[in-house]
Amino acid sequence: MRKNRLVAVTAAASMTMALGACSSGAEAGDGDGGPSTGEVRVWLVGTDTPDEARDYLKETFEEQNEGSTLVIEEQSWEGLVDKYTTALAGSDAPDVVEVGNTQASAFTSSGYFSEITAEEFEELGGSDLLPGFVEAGDWEGAHYALPYYAGSRAVFYSPQLVDAEVPTTLDEYVDTAKSLYKEGEFSGVWWPGQDWYNALPFIWENGGYIAEQADDGTWEAGFSTEGGIAGLTQIQDLMLNASNAPADGQETDLQIPFCEGKIGYLSAPTWIQWSINAPEEPETDDGVPGCASTYGGDLEAFALPGKDGGAAQVFAGGSNIAIAQKSEQRDLAYEALKIMLSDEYQSIMAGIGLIPAKVSLAGEVPQENSIGVAGVEAAANARLTPATPKWADVEAQTVLQTQFTRLANGEDVEQVAADIDAEIESILNG
Repeated sequence: MRKNRLVAVTAAASMTMALGACSSGAEAGDGDGGPSTGEVRVWLVGTDTPDEARDYLKETFEEQNEGSTLVIEEQSWEGLVDKYTTALAGSDAPDVVEVGNTQASAFTSSGYFSEITAEEFEELGGSDLLPGFVEAGDWEGAHYALPYYAGSRAVFYSPQLVDAEVPTTLDEYVDTAKSLYKEGEFSGVWWPGQDWYNALPFIWENGGYIAEQADDGTWEAGFSTEGGIAGLTQIQDLMLNASNAPADGQETDLQIPFCEGKIGYLSAPTWIQWSINAPEEPETDDGVPGCASTYGGDLEAFALPGKDGGAAQVFAGGSNIAIAQKSEQRDLAYEALKIMLSDEYQSIMAGIGLIPAKVSLAGEVPQENSIGVAGVEAAANARLTPATPKWADVEAQTVLQTQFTRLANGEDVEQVAADIDAEIESILNG
């Protein structure tokens, strides 16, 4: 998720067919617990898990499980669900996997992951685990994918470029961004048209919602509600009157335009700080340059303000972890999972600014500067997408990306809202 993670996923039709075959059989490696020694393969996605945590996992696991080995295999967020669909349904499945939080329910509901028993759940953290991420990994009252880490969004800026008071309400944020804007030259806020992650706070803060489930099980989308329209109107105002980002642009490599010194506010996951603070000349050819000696060296952040002050409700990015249903080393996979959810491992994750899987460890996130403070403040009020496996299809069909591009092109807000709701309801109720 890097995590900007929550990339589009495959459509439900193909996924359901593949996963259905997986869910019909017995739990592989879950009967007698599997062999007492062997190799455990852990799939981590992207580069968010630091080397220190990876080393700790491997060394601790092999010390505690003499004769066994642990191998970490890094995957890419791009095309992740397609790859998981094939690998987890096959005969050579990995043992422990990281998956994006919005993707978790699509896998759990289709039988890809081994159930975490009530006793195991308590041993792994129980009520101390991030509740929203626990919910994302549950299915029909059982636990399958547990929290790995979370990331909230904060608003980054450089005092070299922005000489303004930190806004305290959402309206002030919009007004300040617009006041900084110079068409074609300087963006008050950088808003690529396809970026729907940063749009959700405006919907929530104005009283709208993504989709809610009625008592009869049907879903109703809420972008065309009064609050939804108000939020979309603010979003379009920023897109048209505060941003020079492409109307069809994506939320990728945001450090590049920021480091050009042509952006006032950049709303992004807190881990973007490491990309901005990367050296101007990366050590490898595939590295993306940052601006450590300029704007990165003078980086500040604040939590997006709410409509009435305080921190806004922002989208919580992050990951869950699970044991593969077809793992042949279920007992050893569980030992790896215990390490990954241990206080020691999670403290390492917190040390680089990620929100740890355990609520009690939130204080381990460095807060010596405004970035750490903003991240923790925003995380306390973060929200997730609707907890339904069919949400993966909304992402796969790029519903929000396509419709928000229409907003960035100046199309009618009410018509766009109605079209969003119609598409979401068609997918979730299909």
